[in-house]
Amino acid sequence: MLLPIIQAPMAGVSTPALAAEVSNAGGLGSIGVGATDAAGARRMIEELRGRTDRAFNVNVFAHGAAKADPALEAAWLDWLAPLFTEFDAEGPKELRIIYRSFVDDADMLALLLETRPAVVSLHFGLPPAETIAALKAAGITLLATATSLNEARKIEAAGIDAIVAQGIEAGGHRGMFDPAGPDDGLGTFVLTRQLVRQANVPIIAAGGIMDGAGIAAALDLGAVAAQLGTAFVSCPESAADEGYRKALAGEGAYHTRLTTFVSGRPARALANRFTALQELASGRQPPDYPIAYDAGKALHAAAKAKGEHGFGAHWAGQGAPLARTLHAAELVATLARELADVRGIPARHG
Repeated sequence: MLLPIIQAPMAGVSTPALAAEVSNAGGLGSIGVGATDAAGARRMIEELRGRTDRAFNVNVFAHGAAKADPALEAAWLDWLAPLFTEFDAEGPKELRIIYRSFVDDADMLALLLETRPAVVSLHFGLPPAETIAALKAAGITLLATATSLNEARKIEAAGIDAIVAQGIEAGGHRGMFDPAGPDDGLGTFVLTRQLVRQANVPIIAAGGIMDGAGIAAALDLGAVAAQLGTAFVSCPESAADEGYRKALAGEGAYHTRLTTFVSGRPARALANRFTALQELASGRQPPDYPIAYDAGKALHAAAKAKGEHGFGAHWAGQGAPLARTLHAAELVATLARELADVRGIPARHG
């Protein structure tokens, strides 16, 4: 990585093509494999390796075990039933745990130890100490997300190489270790500065950063790099569908919302019909993550089949109105020029 720019993993949106373009342009491209199994992850890594010989990041979800609650899940499906009916569809009869946590995924660990990507990043928590030791012994650089100083201290104590400081502005899922616990909702720059001053490992700033000026600000606060996600969603190389792209360019970009209703975990998305449900359903709680996501995906599929895109998981940060539709390599080059302009140094990329 020649540039202090990391493309966020964004499971379901990032692609090997996107990650390769970013890495080839001098940043650190990333893929998220938390929504697939080891076989799917292998295909993504192999495709990515076929597109670049540079370093890239593979992100995994290290969430705690989902807590099944059949009564809550049945009530959730009953509550969503009128929406399925609106789209001439029938909701699921029961909900499943659709994502396996890296914490207990021996197949995914074996794959990473075999393929040895340069970087592996962890979201939602940490795997067992022996897993971390095995990855480090394989020569893999490890990153982990923190939304608070307490989480950062746990990450550092576990021997992780660098911390991604995820501010409340960030799109997608909050990386909280315990989503039911307190959340001070620290902004990216406040959190970054706290961690720079109190942690003894490099800090990467994430959340709301969309251009070279934002990257420069993060670096001035002591971060070694900035991680950008929403900035890359509009790139042609991303997997975002037409509805997602239109929404990102629309009014909803100015009104992102944190919601638990889509997946069961707090996540920031473009304002749409799905985020509005939480505002209308005071006190109602969804099933645990990722059980609730099973219902959310089914509802989106039913709505999308009828031309309604307002139930998509349109994850986006508060910087969404600053998004630009550029090819990934062009975006990285643009970010590099902007960063150089702000800092008064020659741009270097590629």
